[in-house]
Amino acid sequence: AIQGMRIVIDTNVIASAIFFGGRPRELLEQQLQHRFDAFISREILEEYQDTIEYLCARYPSHPISVPLTQIAAACSMIEPITHVHVCRDPDDDKFINCAIDSRSLYIVSGDKDLLVLEQFENIEIITAAEFCKRFL
Repeated sequence: AIQGMRIVIDTNVIASAIFFGGRPRELLEQQLQHRFDAFISREILEEYQDTIEYLCARYPSHPISVPLTQIAAACSMIEPITHVHVCRDPDDDKFINCAIDSRSLYIVSGDKDLLVLEQFENIEIITAAEFCKRFL
């Protein structure tokens, strides 16, 4: 296990894990077993929810592998006090804020707007595939 490892997981990784599988699913399964600490804010949870509802409507025949309530229960909720503006897509700043205030080392994302940053202060932004390769 990678005890004490703190991460923030981007919405697209959660959505991929639930609907499509692959590396994001692997990551999610490890998270549900509390192999590391995943942090969310209320804003992030709302985005998870909106995206999952949208995908459910779009792929009605696609079963959800893990309900959001279970994912949320396996996360630690924080209320960020930091408000940076560093992403070219301002919607992505909430992941940086959450990572800073939870003292996370990684943001796991499939979003080019975040991945292009590569690093912010001491937070590394990496794909689910890269995270799995390194740690799982």
